[in-house]
Amino acid sequence: MRKTILLLAMLVVAMATASAQEVICHRGYWDAEGSAQNSLRSLVKADSIGAWGSEFDVWMTADGKLVVNHDPSYGGVTIETAKWKQLKDMRLKNGERLPTLEAMLGCGKRLSTRLIIEMKPHQDKEHEHEAARKIVKMVKDKGLEARVEYITFSYSGMKHLKELAPAGTPVYYLNGELSPQSLAELDVAGIDYSIRVMREHPEWIDEAHSLGMKVNVWTVNSERDMEWCINYGVDFITTNAPELLQQKLKQW
Repeated sequence: MRKTILLLAMLVVAMATASAQEVICHRGYWDAEGSAQNSLRSLVKADSIGAWGSEFDVWMTADGKLVVNHDPSYGGVTIETAKWKQLKDMRLKNGERLPTLEAMLGCGKRLSTRLIIEMKPHQDKEHEHEAARKIVKMVKDKGLEARVEYITFSYSGMKHLKELAPAGTPVYYLNGELSPQSLAELDVAGIDYSIRVMREHPEWIDEAHSLGMKVNVWTVNSERDMEWCINYGVDFITTNAPELLQQKLKQW
């Protein structure tokens, strides 16, 4: 009888762990018909499959326009040092215009998926800090503070986002060199590291959880890596293959 109760308890724990693991679409669900990376369509597609979150990248132009794109340049134009008029008519692979943060938030406001904003590291740190201020203000003005989380590779940018966003807003650091304890001392929400880093430091998952922190792993595309993340009980898995990951989670 005791053995049966123990097995049932273990099953409940396993089910709770699996149900708590969430899917985040990397640069939106871009590997779908009519979509493109960091496009409005990719955000809509992420929402349409019930993804918990959709990540996208933000830069600020020299004249203060917040633009959504992964790389520092688009169409041969460096976003950080360009003016918006040099970019505004450029098109994505699916025909959409290069989106602004304002357009992305306007689209996201009509959806349910959580908005994961990655502020890109700018060469000019004063410019980056102004970008952080503008991003946080725009999120507030759009009434989306409760649905937004922030991530960044920039250490100083992380600290600025933490200072600017409302108390309790999840802010994560991406670079991978700081232990959970070090990040806990900075009062960030958790660790958000690559699958390579996490495979080198699997002990950081339990350490983070013991500190009350969340764990996200990116960019998890292979079935092998998905299974590793599920087995280790990470909280969020960022992927370019969200529907495959959803199937894996259902099967687990």
